[in-house]
Amino acid sequence: MLRRSLTMRIKAAAGRGLATLGTVLLLGTMALSPARAEADFGGEVLHVLTWPDYIAPDVIDDFEKRFNARITFSYFETDDARSEILTKSEGHGYDVVLVVGNDISKYQRRGWLAPIAADQIPNRRHIMPRWADAFPDALEYGIPYFWGTQGIAFRRDLVSQPITSWRQLLEPTEELRGRIAMTGTARDLTGIALKSLGYSLNSSELSQLKEAEVLLRSQLPYVKSYAYINLSEKSELVTGEAWVAMVFNGDALMLQQFNDQIEYAVPEEGANLWVDYFCILEASPRKALGHAFLNFLNEPQVAARIAGYVYYATPNEAARDYLPQSYFDNPIIYPPPAQLSRSEFYESLAPRAQKYTNGIMARLLNEHVASR
Repeated sequence: MLRRSLTMRIKAAAGRGLATLGTVLLLGTMALSPARAEADFGGEVLHVLTWPDYIAPDVIDDFEKRFNARITFSYFETDDARSEILTKSEGHGYDVVLVVGNDISKYQRRGWLAPIAADQIPNRRHIMPRWADAFPDALEYGIPYFWGTQGIAFRRDLVSQPITSWRQLLEPTEELRGRIAMTGTARDLTGIALKSLGYSLNSSELSQLKEAEVLLRSQLPYVKSYAYINLSEKSELVTGEAWVAMVFNGDALMLQQFNDQIEYAVPEEGANLWVDYFCILEASPRKALGHAFLNFLNEPQVAARIAGYVYYATPNEAARDYLPQSYFDNPIIYPPPAQLSRSEFYESLAPRAQKYTNGIMARLLNEHVASR
């Protein structure tokens, strides 16, 4: 996934409706609550590897003051980029890392992750079980941070009919020629093609993957780019250069602040359900500070403040007491049960299937470049 910048968030906040303004006022009040005395870490520095702008700045300030510690951030722009960073460093150089759920087992097998010490994170009790153990090894090695969906954003003022299925995206009408923005991630592209064909997005059957490739290749003339869309007021979906795009739900909410004609749909076939987890690295010499950080993030008020900042669904059940009902009634943030029931978490692919999936992406990119 990609995350929007702080400047974008400030601009988005200025355009929110009254329901969200209530959230801002409520969260602002919570930020003024007096800090409790906590352990003194003597100015230790915690190194965190995460998405850009994925935590409210005032939350970081509060943590640093309360624990007498500092946090420095390093960022990645894709899940694959995070894996490359950790591969090059062999899991060293960072204390805490944000990991998408289906990568936890892979990282654990490489010896990069330290087990979570449950007694050091009492606020873990606020996490809903569905998200705590949604992926293998997640319960032992990670603390859920946010969850969401990947779906379709479209300009309802430009398309002749709503785009509410993967099949419509992959077998588009002529009006969408050159107007579709796809992602450049192999797993995401093959996953939606498999879903549109009635298969699981986790299929490792080569015959089904080949069907998915045929479908993706037929879509090529309609694709404007295989790169995640810009998330500013200059976004191609905002300006109308693109009419349809694959996006994550929170990013669709942000783009709506720049153009209220943008609509988001969880496709009829179902979507990819993702969960981000914070994990502590085995090589970290600051594991105690890392546990204190993860416990702090799961204080209900803190979790609510961050949720109101990033526009994603919090797995922290107790945070509900500090967010307005309108937040939970928003179907973009919290999809209806029927949509969730048709959606899937990613699972690890067999090596042969993963290699073929990567090959599909490479062939699509090469053909797209050659056709320009």
